Amino acid sequence: MMDSSVVRKRLDELIASRGGDYASLSRLLGRNPTYIQQFVKRGVPRRLSESDRRLLAQHFGIAERLLGGPDDVDSRAVLSRPGLVQHSEDYVLIPELAVGASAGPGVEAGSETPLAAIAFQSSFIRGIASGRAEALSVIHVEGDSMLPTLADGDHILVDTDDRERLRDGIYVLRTDDALLVKRLSVNPATRRLTIRSDNDAYPSWDDCDPASVAVIGRVVWVGRRIN
Repeated sequence: MMDSSVVRKRLDELIASRGGDYASLSRLLGRNPTYIQQFVKRGVPRRLSESDRRLLAQHFGIAERLLGGPDDVDSRAVLSRPGLVQHSEDYVLIPELAVGASAGPGVEAGSETPLAAIAFQSSFIRGIASGRAEALSVIHVEGDSMLPTLADGDHILVDTDDRERLRDGIYVLRTDDALLVKRLSVNPATRRLTIRSDNDAYPSWDDCDPASVAVIGRVVWVGRRIN
């Protein structure tokens, strides 16, 4: 069996290389926020449980054996399709796409090839999604026009099923070949839209025709690295 110190060092390197943090990864496992930090820094618990090891291997897209699992188990084998995989341990894997949504002047949509799969608890997804988990994807924010709500580099979960019943909230929009992430406000009388940035240094657009706005989906969650 692999030495626990090797597993802890490898996990710490994976977290650093992916721009993650201990608390977020602990919450991913359904643990208290200090769980991963205690394991990495203090060796408590001495070894990862089988379920935690499997979920971490899924999250980072590596073989379980690299986190102390048996040599014949490769977590990538359970990715039966590239988008979403659901497991009996009550979590779903949501694809992280190589797509940026600009919180500035707009960026090209880029490739929609999955970079990785990020695990969320099924009950959490049911609580925030409008319908199908297959309609969810994770993309990243580029720019600062949505500060302080969204920062450059944040990961956002976008529900593409939630784009017809527009209401006040943050949405990803498409303009020409670029994606934008902006806050929409709906006039209750006219149903016309205001598109604005949370950063007052950037312009807003008032009285927009909803038919002229290409809505990709509603932002339902944000993940951020804490420096």
